[in-house]
Amino acid sequence: MLRVLTAGESHGPELIAVMEGLPSGVPILAEDIQADLQRRKLGYGRGSRMKFEQDELTISGGVRHGLSLGSPVALRIGNTEWPKWTEVMSAAPSELTEKSRGRGAALTRPRPGHADLVGMQKYDFDEARPILERASARETAARVALGAVARSFLGELGIRLVSHTLSIGPVRVPEGAPLPTPDDVDALDADPLRCFHAETSALMVAEVDETKKDGDTVGGIVEVLVYGLPPGLGSHVHYDRRLDGKLAQALMSIQAIKGVEVGDGFETTRRRGSVAHDELFATENGIARGTDRAGGIEGGMSTGTVLRVRAGMKPIATVPHSLRTVDVATGETAGAHHQRSDVCAVPAAGVVAEAMVAVTLAEAVLEKFGGDSVKETRRNLESYLAAIDESLRTTAEPVDLHDLAH
Repeated sequence: MLRVLTAGESHGPELIAVMEGLPSGVPILAEDIQADLQRRKLGYGRGSRMKFEQDELTISGGVRHGLSLGSPVALRIGNTEWPKWTEVMSAAPSELTEKSRGRGAALTRPRPGHADLVGMQKYDFDEARPILERASARETAARVALGAVARSFLGELGIRLVSHTLSIGPVRVPEGAPLPTPDDVDALDADPLRCFHAETSALMVAEVDETKKDGDTVGGIVEVLVYGLPPGLGSHVHYDRRLDGKLAQALMSIQAIKGVEVGDGFETTRRRGSVAHDELFATENGIARGTDRAGGIEGGMSTGTVLRVRAGMKPIATVPHSLRTVDVATGETAGAHHQRSDVCAVPAAGVVAEAMVAVTLAEAVLEKFGGDSVKETRRNLESYLAAIDESLRTTAEPVDLHDLAH
């Protein structure tokens, strides 16, 4: 069983990420994880924090000579801004000096759309600092680091991932546009919005510019695609074993994500049943689906076709002109506290979503195939695929319906 845990606060000394249950023999290099941490900072519309906040990665355990040991993998992501916050975020009882008093002032004006107010109620705090420090999307750096490890494991089994931006505000990639593959990651990362459609990317940039000019923020939709998945991950037999349910939970747990779709998702609800599902056809390579509307999951299980899952990110709640709130210290209406903020963080959300999908699929693979070493897991996977009856075997590629008609 694969388990992950993160710890740490936004302005604390470090973030900690632990992965337990990873088999031995998985290639893990600090530079590969660091590269993903840099990808998390990508995207047009990011704030100044991305420029000066460095992620100092240290692999603290579970890896020797570039390979996992089978013991828990422990990662540390140091915060280069920590020297400015040592008094405000001290673990020991501490009195603030004059130098830190401004930075450490009580945050009594909770920000709408954040965890501030409900967290203060739940955990019995009279200010928001103890809440926002952990609720901050800074925590996603730890998830991205773990996702890099999970993706390396999946890669050893021929499973590869890619994420891209589908929409920014009202601007959306046209229906039927080509989908990226894992070989397109570098091109995607070079695009301002990590969009695979050049004309749409230019319109997205204009939308971000207009939003910034208006002193506002904008959200959007990202999509993660997974190639090389075997059929049968997840299960139909109980609610908490369904792969789509696990993916939805993982993606909804990302800060600011408000909706998840698998395949064509909500668009499918607007179709009649005769055109909503993926028909099956006999081909010389096995059973093939005529379309990919289900997005690679049927009945809570992977089908062996490309998995497509989307996550919708709301506009960032820290709006530059400050939304109205209540100062809980005075009981009066006031402007919300304004922390540093991005205009748009959707491209980064794609990188985080990619990481969460990788972790979820790594867990599903190990639940299905087990293995104390990656060689054992690969052997179990190959044996499973070989044991599928010839009459039931499928091909990952959709059949060309035009060819069938002729």
